[in-house]
Amino acid sequence: MDNKDIVDTLNTLIETAKDGEYGFSQCAEHTKSTSIKQIFLARAKDCAQAASELQSLVVMYGGPPEKGGSASGSLHRGWVSVKGTLAGYSDLSMLEEAERGEDVALKHYRAAMQNDKLPADIRSVVAIQFEGAQRNHNQIRDLRNQAREMSA
Repeated sequence: MDNKDIVDTLNTLIETAKDGEYGFSQCAEHTKSTSIKQIFLARAKDCAQAASELQSLVVMYGGPPEKGGSASGSLHRGWVSVKGTLAGYSDLSMLEEAERGEDVALKHYRAAMQNDKLPADIRSVVAIQFEGAQRNHNQIRDLRNQAREMSA
């Protein structure tokens, strides 16, 4: 695998992490529950740290690192705003949107992990971040399930 392919893979994950950072921050703004708000803010911080770590690797491999999120992430955040404005923001709707975002993150991390040509140092970082994304997803899913039970 040449450095360009490595940089492209890492930049996709940077966009994914930045999308997570922005998305969790947006959900935190519109969440009523203090405990869920704190979880969203912690996840946003984790995503920012993941992006920073990946950006350092891109520089090590000679590429310019992505600085922001993806166009699809921006569209999703716009949809969250429209949906919230029309239907009202609720903790459940914010958890559902956060989980949707984490589904996308897992898809991108899985794709990177399936690339058996990634160098060991990159694979190690991506594996750790993938595990973190899986934990985030599971936590958000469990909170969403609890919120659904409470609203039923």
